[in-house]
Parts: sequence; structure tokens; C-alpha cells
Amino acid sequence: MLKKKEKGKIISELADSLSRCTIAIATDYRGLSAKEMVQLRRHLTELGIEYRVVKNTLTRFAAEKAGKKQLEAFLAGPLAIAFGYDDVAKPAQALDEHIRSSGLVLRIKGGVMGDRLLSSEEISTLAAIPPRDVLISQLMGQLWAPLQALHDVLSLPLRGLFNVIQTRIQQIEGG
Repeated sequence: MLKKKEKGKIISELADSLSRCTIAIATDYRGLSAKEMVQLRRHLTELGIEYRVVKNTLTRFAAEKAGKKQLEAFLAGPLAIAFGYDDVAKPAQALDEHIRSSGLVLRIKGGVMGDRLLSSEEISTLAAIPPRDVLISQLMGQLWAPLQALHDVLSLPLRGLFNVIQTRIQQIEGG
């Protein structure tokens, strides 16, 4: 049984994590062995994602303290929360990838991103988004394509003029 002081500390830590995170994903970990849970935590920690098994009542108090009352929608049954602190898609992708690769029975309940409550379907959609670096490179490609087309259109008459002059020079020198 946790003492009042320990509970207060846990609530403060959870509230801090909730207020700092860009996304919090609630999961139901029933059916996972201790070994599988350790592997999952290790995998997520390597990616900079905090994964904590939490008590529902303490989480309720922490969510209220952090201004994330939307999280209360998921406070039923065993609960573990993945906290992402940078890219919002990264925790969803990491959980989805780990579930698929290891065949875990981990179930995503939903999540909170900012003030928005996310369903498990929305978390799955978020997991399907390419990584940030890929999105940036795709955007750069989309921005570069019209510039390249404009360059080609504007340089075509100059290339034609250059070819005419080169041909004329060859005629004069050879002729």
C-alpha cells in the first residue's frame, strides 16, 4: 500500500509528464508477460518515449492537475501510458511497430494530444504517417518541382539560341 507522501510524489511526476508531453497514448497491457513488458519499455526508452504503468486514481488526479482531464476517458482497467515529448507520431509508430513485430496483445485505448482526445483509430492513423524527416523531404520535393519546371521553361529558349550560335560557328569555321 502506498503512503500518502509516495502517492503525492507519483501524482506530481505524472502531472509533470502529462504537462510536458506532446502526446500521451493510453494502452491496456493485459496479457503481457513481465519479460514482454521489459522489452517494450526498453524499446520505447531507446526512442525517447517514456512508458509507465499507472494507477487509475493517481492518473485521474495527475490529469486534473496537468489540465488533461480528457485522459479520464481511458481510466478503466489496467493502464500504461506512453509519453512522447517531441514528434507526436513517433510514440504511435513505435507502439504499432513493436506490436506488429513482436505479436504482442497490447491494446491501444486512445490518447491525448494537446487538448484533443484521440481514439484508437486516430492513433493508428497517426502511426501510418511517415516519419518527420520523410515528410520534410517530400515537402521539399513538392516545393522544388515547380521551380525546376520554371527553370526548364525559361532556359529552353536560351538553349535553343546557344545551339543555333554553336551551329553557325561550326559552319563558319568549317566552311
